[in-house]
Amino acid sequence: MKITVIPAIDVIGGKCVRLTRGNYDECKTYYDDPVEAARRFEAMGMKRLHLVDLDGARASRVVNWRVLERICEATSLEVDFSGGIKSDEDICRVFDAGASFVCIGSMAQQNREKTREWLETYGAGRVIVGADVRNEHVCIQGWKVETETTIYELIEAYLPLLKNVMCTDITRDGMLGGVSLELYRELVTRYPEITLIASGGVGGMEDIQALENMGISAVIVGKAFYEKNVEFKM
Repeated sequence: MKITVIPAIDVIGGKCVRLTRGNYDECKTYYDDPVEAARRFEAMGMKRLHLVDLDGARASRVVNWRVLERICEATSLEVDFSGGIKSDEDICRVFDAGASFVCIGSMAQQNREKTREWLETYGAGRVIVGADVRNEHVCIQGWKVETETTIYELIEAYLPLLKNVMCTDITRDGMLGGVSLELYRELVTRYPEITLIASGGVGGMEDIQALENMGISAVIVGKAFYEKNVEFKM
C-alpha cells in the first residue's frame, strides 16, 4: 500500500477518546493512557501519528503537550500535533516536546500573516495547514463557526509556500460511513503539487483503497481503528 495510513489519537483530560462529528458531548474513551494506544499503533507497523489536543482546541492554547512528550519518548513514531496552537510559545513548546510536524487549523483562517511566518520559519515540510470543512466551507473554533471561506480559497491564500494540507470533512468524522471522495478528487485535481492528507469518515479498508487509487498521499484513521473496522498486522 503506497498511501500513508496515519492513526489518530484525540486527547481529553489526558485520555485517548473519539468524538462523533466533533461533539464533545458524544465522547467515548478508548484508552486511559494515550501512550498505550501509541505503542499499539507502532506495533502494527505504523510510522506516523496524528495527535489532537481537544482540550487545547477548546482552550485556544496547547494543553496536552506532556502527552506528546511522553509518546515521543516511548515510541519512534513521527507525530503531527494539532489543537490549540495559537502563539509562538505554543508552536515552540510543541516542537520542543518532540513533534515532527504541527497542524495549524483555526489560526490558518484567522491569522494568515502569522501562519505564513511559521511556514517560512519552520519550513513548509513541517507545518501542515489543516482545514475542517462542511460543504467545502472552512469551519473554525472546534467546528462551531462556519466561515464564508472555501477550502480552495484557503489553500490559494498560502500558495506557493504551502506543501501539506490536512482536510477533514466534519459531516463524516467519526461516523464510519465513508470518505468524501468527490471533495478529495477535486482537491487533488486542482492542487497536484500539494501533499493532501484526507480525514473523516474512514469506515474500512475499501475507503483507504479508494483514496489511494485517487492518488491521495495520506489518510487519517481514527474510530475505524478503535472499533476494529481496520486492522494492520506486521
